[in-house]
Amino acid sequence: MEIKPAQRISSVKPYFFADLEKTIAKLKQSGLNIIRLDMGSPDLPPADNIIETLVNSARRSDVHGYGPSGGSVGLKSAFAKYYEDRFGVELDPEREVLTLIGSKEGIYNINQVLIDPGDVVLLPDPCYPVYRSGVMISQGQSFSMPLLAENGFLPDLERIPEDVAQKAKLMWLNYPNNPTGAIAPLSFFQKVVDFATKYNIVVAHDAPYVDVCFDDYIAPSILQIPGAKDVCIEFNSLSKTYNMAGWRVGVAVGNPEIVRLLRLLKSQMDSSLFVPIMLAAEAALLEDQSWIRNRNLVYQRRRDIVVKTMEELGFTIENPKAALYVWAGLPNGWKDDIEFCDVLLRETGVSITPGVVYGDSGAGYVRISLVIPAEKLVEAMLRLKDWIKERE
Repeated sequence: MEIKPAQRISSVKPYFFADLEKTIAKLKQSGLNIIRLDMGSPDLPPADNIIETLVNSARRSDVHGYGPSGGSVGLKSAFAKYYEDRFGVELDPEREVLTLIGSKEGIYNINQVLIDPGDVVLLPDPCYPVYRSGVMISQGQSFSMPLLAENGFLPDLERIPEDVAQKAKLMWLNYPNNPTGAIAPLSFFQKVVDFATKYNIVVAHDAPYVDVCFDDYIAPSILQIPGAKDVCIEFNSLSKTYNMAGWRVGVAVGNPEIVRLLRLLKSQMDSSLFVPIMLAAEAALLEDQSWIRNRNLVYQRRRDIVVKTMEELGFTIENPKAALYVWAGLPNGWKDDIEFCDVLLRETGVSITPGVVYGDSGAGYVRISLVIPAEKLVEAMLRLKDWIKERE
């Protein structure tokens, strides 16, 4: 039997990291020792109180049925309190908060509830690949907003043509940024809200790294801007802030109509999170937050190891104040980031991500993740240093 895929899925390329996994598996079988700096999955565990809440609640007999679709009242209220305490933003837990099975779910699904075939979506370039694939599968049209070093890796709204702005239905932003590690000031978010209001564009802000910050930097939420909830939906996650990536707890907050539409779609396609996970997520959001600062100091030390080595080797680097990545322009003698990463992996076992994976404007860059222990990072940097010196 010949299986013919729907047109909306036939043009979607396999996820880069899925293919990378296969390559790494083969290299491991050949005996190569691999150090992975390519993915952004935290290596540290959640705080003890979070795990204890999960374990203790899972022993209860009354928590193993279906949970409330879109999240429990307690968890939605906990997200609302987090936003009030962290950003000074007031949210109605019932109308403006929707719990997600990981924020990736909402990032994909917003295209399904807003984008019809041919609708224009403004995408940062480079960006998290799911923004682009979500538009493609919904048969929308992408318009790239280049993120360039000379503009602090912020999109230049003035370079969006008037006719494109008039047609655009959705704009994606992500600060602190993946893959560049760039940050956005509130003044930029104000420009975005004004632009979106003028052209009647929904702004989707992906904000999973707002609590992974260095050098005493404190990241804002776009919802701090007056009137933002009229045009904005923000996605957040416990994956990076609380080291809970595998727990799949995310949230969409902001514009109540978009929250309603996402809830409507969810009601047709999934049920809910496991109740003990929701109870543990409440504990994460409401209980002691002081451990996060110490965790960030661990990442900051790792960042410093990577930045120091790569600057010495001639990479072009903006020292990141947030997120889990170092974004680096290739050193002299290299122009193709895919070739660089492939040869580096096969000859040294160090796996980093080519920048072009995240969009055309990422060509000539690489992304290094900070999610392995410092001693392994030091080993990876020594391998990189020796490899580059041998090629000089």
